[in-house]
Amino acid sequence: MDARGMSRRELLRTGSITLAGLAFLRFGPGAAAFAAQPGEEVVPWLDQPAEVPPPARDVIGTQLRWEELDSWITPTDRFFTVAHFKVPAIDAQAWRLRIGGLVNQPLSLSLDDLKARPRTEVTFTIECSGNNGLPFFTGGAGNASWGGTPLAPLLEEAGLMERGTEVVFFGTDTGELEVRQAKLPEPFARSMSLTDATSPDTLLCYEMNGAPLVASHGAPLRLIAPGWYGIANVKWLDRIEVLDTRYMGNFMARDYVTIRLEQQAGHTVRRETSVGRALLKSAPAKVARNDGAYRIVGAAWGAPIDAVEVRIDNGDWLPATIEQGAGDEFAWKFWTVDWSNPSRGEHTITSRAIDTAGNVQPAMDDPRIATKQTFWESNGQITRRILIA
Repeated sequence: MDARGMSRRELLRTGSITLAGLAFLRFGPGAAAFAAQPGEEVVPWLDQPAEVPPPARDVIGTQLRWEELDSWITPTDRFFTVAHFKVPAIDAQAWRLRIGGLVNQPLSLSLDDLKARPRTEVTFTIECSGNNGLPFFTGGAGNASWGGTPLAPLLEEAGLMERGTEVVFFGTDTGELEVRQAKLPEPFARSMSLTDATSPDTLLCYEMNGAPLVASHGAPLRLIAPGWYGIANVKWLDRIEVLDTRYMGNFMARDYVTIRLEQQAGHTVRRETSVGRALLKSAPAKVARNDGAYRIVGAAWGAPIDAVEVRIDNGDWLPATIEQGAGDEFAWKFWTVDWSNPSRGEHTITSRAIDTAGNVQPAMDDPRIATKQTFWESNGQITRRILIA
């Protein structure tokens, strides 16, 4: 039994039952197109992102163009892509998912085996934890409907051993990494605690936006862990292994590590943490003009959103109206602010999100952002520049 008096098997069963109640239609409430209004014209931002430099082009592919944001569900061909190694060529018919490690009954499952199991769906906004941390990477976010089967019942079927505490997800993609001057092959892999892995929200996903996954988004199977940064949502999933210790692979212990400086008793200390759950964030997407009137449009995500506020230049914070996504736990919310009679010239527009616990998206000079030594988890308030002619 765990500390709350429930056995692991009971916990898993409860989670699978809960999942049935969480399933909802892909294009349900709040999913209507967020298209420009008749006669509306988008005013381009002055501060366009820098060009992706050649070394980063092997990792960063498609990015969201904020000024073109026109739908709550991001079309698959416009959804951002990040691949640390080459996209693997996988024969879906021959492919198998292996579940092993500290289990009593290892499993080997085909894609058809997984599709024959109970299916559920979640709308989830994924953001890369490096988004907005670099001047050329500002479109690493997107919202999609993900379909697949819950992970928890499969782990239960495999028979978890009591000493298992960590679950590692291995992708088929593999590269060569240097460790202490030795070049070693390493598959992409991430891990999370058994408690997180058996959340009723965690899916083995084979569909995106109502169609089979495509290669660039992890076909034939990927992990979907709602509420986590993109790095945790392993693509091209190949193997799941249960361990009794923390997994310390490259993308857990060496890369995707956030380093912050903290003050303790008058001393500066380094705090290093592995990138994990997504943080509260918002962004101005575009400014649209229609017959002399202006409308500011944006999105907020990363936590249950209670409100969004917008500041124009150095003025007061103005309340935004949540337009779409209010009832979706893991999906972004679209918001708008009407901007009446702006003066001609250059202006700045800043947004900040507030979650249901009262947390406020930090300003760029907040210690949580200002003392950060790495570009991961850059959830500071975003300011955009625009010219009103």
